[in-house]
Amino acid sequence: MRKIKAQLFISLDGVVEAPDQWHFPYFNEEMGAAVDATLGRAGTLLLGRRTYDSFAGAWPDREAAGGEDAPFAKVLGDARKIVVSNTPLDFTWRNSERLAGDLTTAVAALKNAPDTDTPVWISGSVSVVRQLLAAGILDELNLLLHPVAVRNGMRLFEDHAQAIPLQLLSAETFRTGVLNLFYTVATAPGEGTYEDARTHLPQHQE
Repeated sequence: MRKIKAQLFISLDGVVEAPDQWHFPYFNEEMGAAVDATLGRAGTLLLGRRTYDSFAGAWPDREAAGGEDAPFAKVLGDARKIVVSNTPLDFTWRNSERLAGDLTTAVAALKNAPDTDTPVWISGSVSVVRQLLAAGILDELNLLLHPVAVRNGMRLFEDHAQAIPLQLLSAETFRTGVLNLFYTVATAPGEGTYEDARTHLPQHQE
């Protein structure tokens, strides 16, 4: 069974909107390697409409320009790109297709595809990530946590929504202070009270 994984740039206060406005000062070779290890090796990308439009408006031109980022642009171009959209799309970027049917049903079918065990990667596409997390379909969430409070913009986790417990799989600290965190959805930890917690506090003798 193939896994569905997502990678997001996120600020210390949870903002994921417009990372191009705040994350580039933290982009070094460590982060470049982290992105290459995920999106740079993805055979299939699952993208929301706005993320796809942003990618399609930039990466084909970068590939054609032949600059330092052209090899990465080619990898994205060669990947199968499945776009979540409620309206028909006129694709100009190669290997692009519209997601057919309900999101969770279609992604569950992708997970069960018999032809490959390579993961499907999601970049950005916050609404897609939220829906798959809530449905328990997302297998892995990679957050590149930046040491900056952006103070405005859309956050990954909405207010007044149901709690989603996560389990930390691995953590790495870059020289810039960025944390490269990998999570998977966990089972609920159960109920707890202060009376339960205080038994773990240090017991000082009078």
